[in-house]
Amino acid sequence: MTSTDPPAPEAPEAPPLQPSPAEATGPRPSAPARARRGFRRWRRTRPFWAALWMTLGGFVIFFLPMAPLGRILQVGVGGIAGMAGGIVIMAMALLVLTLPSQRHTAGTIAVIAGVASFPLSNLGGLFIGMGLSVLGGAMAFAWLPEKPAKRPGRLARRRDRATDGTPVSVGSGSA
Repeated sequence: MTSTDPPAPEAPEAPPLQPSPAEATGPRPSAPARARRGFRRWRRTRPFWAALWMTLGGFVIFFLPMAPLGRILQVGVGGIAGMAGGIVIMAMALLVLTLPSQRHTAGTIAVIAGVASFPLSNLGGLFIGMGLSVLGGAMAFAWLPEKPAKRPGRLARRRDRATDGTPVSVGSGSA
């Protein structure tokens, strides 16, 4: 004869523990990672690369006439005009970063100052400063703010609502 033991009663399961908000979102990123993400977000709302090229071009135009002190004294007014052009270009780069809505004006002024540096400042900073300034000014002029993500509009919803299974025609309306 075999004896069968009755099955042991099972303990009721405890409800699952709710994760804390920190655990729900995952591990918190480190401070450098947050700073990098914040800088990337800020950079994408401005013509950053245009400002960088304009700053480099203005820097070359500004500092090239300041080579040796004896040369500056011989250059005279030409050296001062070259330094002024470099300052204007770097100021336009700063303006583009702080006020992206003024990018057209600042880009145009940077291009004009870059081209004007050709006769005023050692062939436009030996063509390097002039080229970088014109490139940055053109990029600033052409920059457009980032568009928001596309959301399905009413037209896409109407297509989804077709009840008989035939696709909704989207055309000019003429038959």
